[in-house]
Amino acid sequence: MLIIGIAGGTGCGKTTVVNQIINELPHEEVGVISQDSYYNDLSHLTYEERAKINFDHPRAIDFGLLGEHLTLLKKGKPIQQPVYSFPKHNRTSDTILTHPRKVMIVEGILIMTNPKIRDMFDIKIFVHADSDERLIRRLKRDITERGRDLDEVLDRYQSTLKPMHDQFIEPTKEYADIIIPNNKYNTVAVDIVRTIITEKLA
Repeated sequence: MLIIGIAGGTGCGKTTVVNQIINELPHEEVGVISQDSYYNDLSHLTYEERAKINFDHPRAIDFGLLGEHLTLLKKGKPIQQPVYSFPKHNRTSDTILTHPRKVMIVEGILIMTNPKIRDMFDIKIFVHADSDERLIRRLKRDITERGRDLDEVLDRYQSTLKPMHDQFIEPTKEYADIIIPNNKYNTVAVDIVRTIITEKLA
């Protein structure tokens, strides 16, 4: 099994890069695990308490469970991937049965901040985009897809997102094997990644 980690700041275009890679591979050979599924279970907190959590700090992620699941997948065993609800700021009671594949892509802003998880990646990719571009994408996504209002998104960006990006996410760029500038559609970088995957699978 080949495990690929794809990191980068919020709104950098990780999902676009993931989809570009997936589209170049046979469907049955690739699976995706999202860091967002592994936010800590906060069922013991009220909604108001959960809403105040800094979800852009590495402590917000259940890296222990993510590590266990990656280990099981490498052993050829399926996992029950958690399902997270952004409107509720918490995991749901649902899970997704995820089977091991030849290529497993793990994507998320904080996945390379944890040394144990980082060491499990065969290829580490960092997707870079201009900070203004990332903010615009974040605004559009959180308002249209996650039910947030403009003031809430901007307040969260200024109070936690940007400081956490500068402190934790941007520094992980140094661990990347490949940095993909994603201010525009980047076919060359994705072609390189696809070639590496094909060679390793062969």
